[in-house]
Amino acid sequence: MSDDLLKPGEIAPESGQYEVVGPRGGSKNREVTSVKGKKLPPTQNPNEKYRLVDPTKHKNNK
Repeated sequence: MSDDLLKPGEIAPESGQYEVVGPRGGSKNREVTSVKGKKLPPTQNPNEKYRLVDPTKHKNNK
């Protein structure tokens, strides 16, 4: 399950809401919004990571 966790400073694979996850895998009840291709921000505490919980929904512009 830790395969989907991203470290601060890594490039966001998708735009959306990322949950902050503690070192044991539990939620820290904080989320950040990140844009695909941009670096994830630093966390408040060491060893925290991010998990994508709500990808951005895009309209199909046809």
